[in-house]
Amino acid sequence: MSELRVGLNGFGRIGRAITRILLQRRGHRLVHVNDINQDTANLAYLLKYDTTYGRLSENVTGSEDTLTIDDQRIRVTHHADLSEVDWRDVDVVIEATGVSRNEQQAQSVAARVGTVLVTHACPSADFTLVFGATETQFDPKKHRVVSTSICDAIAIAPVVKALREAFGIECGFVTTLHPWLSYQNLMDGPARSQAYPGNVYSHYPLGRASIGALIPKPTTVVSACERILPEIAGKLRCMSYRVPTPCVSSADMSLHLEASATEAQVLERLEALRASQGARKVVRITDEPLVSVDYLGDDHSCIIDTRWLMLNGGRQLKVVLWYDNEWGYSSRVVDALDLLR
Repeated sequence: MSELRVGLNGFGRIGRAITRILLQRRGHRLVHVNDINQDTANLAYLLKYDTTYGRLSENVTGSEDTLTIDDQRIRVTHHADLSEVDWRDVDVVIEATGVSRNEQQAQSVAARVGTVLVTHACPSADFTLVFGATETQFDPKKHRVVSTSICDAIAIAPVVKALREAFGIECGFVTTLHPWLSYQNLMDGPARSQAYPGNVYSHYPLGRASIGALIPKPTTVVSACERILPEIAGKLRCMSYRVPTPCVSSADMSLHLEASATEAQVLERLEALRASQGARKVVRITDEPLVSVDYLGDDHSCIIDTRWLMLNGGRQLKVVLWYDNEWGYSSRVVDALDLLR
């Protein structure tokens, strides 16, 4: 498989995690970073020293237009819009800003570059690629703007798909517990939008101090899953809590099955899902008595915690998942690069 030259738009949490994973795997080469932060030395500093994942062993420096990692030189630009960047030095662009207008510009950029991966649930994408759910339908010649969905959906969708195929799903609820994000506040104030810069979220509680409370909020996880699995449309409802931790999410699913099952049968089906993924790290299954921080840096899309797998009356099923919302998600984005060649 030939090496892809990768361009990265946005050098935030996901962009830097993708960069670290590319350094570990060495299968493709990052050649261009675009970020609105015009202090490239600061970009180098943030990559080198990370509170969550620790210090990089590589030597990282930044000059005006170059990020250098050991002997690897990466071109750096500082445009606000995806379409303003000269991407002629890359084979694929990863749009990782989360800004809505950049998602809207992805089609025009793909016409020039070839492929744009959008790290969000992008309605205008040609295809939504989720390993364990849709990868067998992916056609790199046909699908040029490819959404890699969101961290919650890539964790939940493969499990929901497997359970629906085995037992059917009549209805259910999904509750996610998601760590704070960079746009949240340390003290109470307006909640500024990441997707629409300059706007304030109408969900006022999201502006409350992120380190001092559990913050209930709406979430798009079900609509994202319905884009991946249209057959579950209208069957699930959801909510989320923003929790005062820096990383690792959890999903608590309560599903009403169409067919009666036993816990052993559910575990057998989930084990079959795990076994079917081959070398790719989509699903892991554990019964270890762990807490969220123990899953930090885990590169699976989700970890099924069988301690909390329960059936009530044969049809009411509870499933609890863990997932590193940065590292696990970014690992699947890098996996997507492998399908482009």
